[in-house]
Amino acid sequence: MLKITGLCKNYGSFHVLKGLNMTIEKGDVYGFLGPNGCGKTTTMNIICNIIRKNDGDISFDGENVRIGYLPEAPALYGYMNGFEYLDYIAACCDYEGDIKARTEEVLRVTGMYNDAGRHIKGYSRGMNQRIGIAAALYANPDLLILDEPTSALDPEGRAEVMDIISNLANTGSTIILCTHILSDVERVANKIGMLRYGVMAVEGTLTDIKKKYGATNAVTVRMHRPEIVVEAAKDLDIIEKHEVEFFGDVTFHAKDGVSEAELFYKIVTALGNSHILPEGIWFKRMTLEQIYIGINNGQLLPAASSVMETGGNAQ
Repeated sequence: MLKITGLCKNYGSFHVLKGLNMTIEKGDVYGFLGPNGCGKTTTMNIICNIIRKNDGDISFDGENVRIGYLPEAPALYGYMNGFEYLDYIAACCDYEGDIKARTEEVLRVTGMYNDAGRHIKGYSRGMNQRIGIAAALYANPDLLILDEPTSALDPEGRAEVMDIISNLANTGSTIILCTHILSDVERVANKIGMLRYGVMAVEGTLTDIKKKYGATNAVTVRMHRPEIVVEAAKDLDIIEKHEVEFFGDVTFHAKDGVSEAELFYKIVTALGNSHILPEGIWFKRMTLEQIYIGINNGQLLPAASSVMETGGNAQ
C-alpha cells in the first residue's frame, strides 16, 4: 500500500527526517509512535502532499490513491451544521456519487446522524472529532490518516472515537493512527512504527515487537497465599530474585543465561512437587508503554542503531 524510503525533510539547518523508512500494507492499522518533535506530523503532511520533502521516495500500490486525513486540530466551520459541512466536503473532493446517501452513510458510521442538524459551533470536542472522521472518510479513502484523534477527549468521547476506529479496522480499512495513548494503539493496531530522532527506530507487528522487546526473563505466579509459592521455589538456583506484587502475584526473575522457558518449567515442577495448584502462571512481559519508553530513551536499542540527538523542534 505505502512504502517510504530514505525520506528527508529539513527546516533550514534543522534536519527533521533523516532517511525515514516505513512500510504499510493494505489492511494494516499502523500505530505511528514517537515523542513530540520527532517528525510524525511532518511525515503525515508529506504523505498527504501538504508539504514537500527534500529527499527520498514515497510509493503507493496503484496510481491514484485516495487519502483521508484528520489533523490533530481539525478546522471546522462553526456556522455550518453537520449536513452542510459534509456537503461542502463532497464538493471539495468532487464526489461523483449520491451525495445525500453518502453524507447519511458517513454520519451513521461515526454516530453523528442525530446531531447533524445542529450547528458545529455547538458540538463537543468529541463530536468535532467524529464529524472530522466523517469528512476524512467521505471519499472512500484507500488510506485513512488520523493524527491524535482522541487528544483531550473525556473518557466517553475517547471511547466513542475508538469504537469508530475499531469498527473501521474490522472492515479492512488501512489506517495510520498517530497517538500518545498507547492503550488505544494496543486495542486496534496490528503494526507499530516508532520514530526516534527522524528515523524509524523500530517497525514490525505488535506481536513481534512485544516478543522481541517485551521479554523480561521472568515468570509470574498468582496464588491467594503467595508465601507458599515462595517457599516451594526457594531452592531453585536459577532464580535471581522474586517480588510479591498486587493481588498476591509472585514474580520470579531468572539469573543471567537462564531462559524464561527453563524458568517456567522449573517453577511449574517445583509447584507440582509441593502439590500446589496456582490460580495462574504466565511469562512476565513489558507493556507497550514500557517498551516505548525503553526504545525512546535508547535502553532497548543496540548501540549501532542509536541516532545522535540534534537540537530544535519539529512537528
